[in-house]
Amino acid sequence: MAMMVMAMADEARMYGQDRAARARRWDEDAFALTFRHAITAVQDGVRIHHVVGGGGTPVVLLHGFPQNWREWRHVMPELAGAGHSVIAPDLRGFGWSDRPLEGFDVGTVSEDIRQLVGKLSQREVTLVGHDLGAVVGYAWAAAHPDEVERLVLIEGLPAGLEPPSAAIPMMRGKPLWHLAFGSTPDVPEALLAGRERIWIEFLLRQGACDPTAFSDEDIDAYAHSFGALGGVRGALAHIRAMPRSAALNRRLAERRLAMPVLAIGAALSYGARMEEGARRFADDVVGMVAEQCGHWIPEERPAWLAQQLIAFLGGEA
Repeated sequence: MAMMVMAMADEARMYGQDRAARARRWDEDAFALTFRHAITAVQDGVRIHHVVGGGGTPVVLLHGFPQNWREWRHVMPELAGAGHSVIAPDLRGFGWSDRPLEGFDVGTVSEDIRQLVGKLSQREVTLVGHDLGAVVGYAWAAAHPDEVERLVLIEGLPAGLEPPSAAIPMMRGKPLWHLAFGSTPDVPEALLAGRERIWIEFLLRQGACDPTAFSDEDIDAYAHSFGALGGVRGALAHIRAMPRSAALNRRLAERRLAMPVLAIGAALSYGARMEEGARRFADDVVGMVAEQCGHWIPEERPAWLAQQLIAFLGGEA
């Protein structure tokens, strides 16, 4: 009983830290003292925007849909402060990276990031992916396991490898409809033109435990890049490539992952199904559930997530 009370007190304290982090206006000037923006050309000349800073063992943070590198802004200083070199790219089609006409399967997208990171560091990396980023991270780890020291999957499982319990993705207990909507050619681009912010706000706030986790400034920041020329098409191209990605993932899964894998689900979303899913393709899996949290863990529970990542990386929690 005493241990349960202590655990509840720790969770309440950590949740208070998360609320405080969300409530503070992001200080871009202070952030820029550690991190810098850059653009690097990778395969076929595709330019990948990324934010990098810190020093030490490299940690690559891969964002999800419909966001960009910015979703990690509260987590990055904590990882850098714990002695890690942090690299947060915009996947092709998102943010300020290029939006080519093709190449959105996870094999191609993961090779973008692999080439980018190879130009920045020659060391083994830890890959941390949320949502779409988790799928991209898996593809790199499965195709080149000697290059990946640890893998963290947050609220996203590789297409084609989901357990039966996660076959229909859910958000706050309701089946997701945006995957079917996004996979339809051309129609979303026409319907969302000039209305991108409406969709971004709906997805982020409806998928959060506390809708106030996202300020109007946050919504504007994501809507700005999503609504830029080619932004909707570039983001939805990842959804439209899912059948090809699923076929690739099934081939990659013929060799199980041996590196340590941390699978994190949110209480109001994947929950323990993240661990269940990861055990289908990895041998060394630890599962965790972020309580009082929806799908957007890096922004809803940034202090909690940073603590778990630092502990998993071998530092002090």
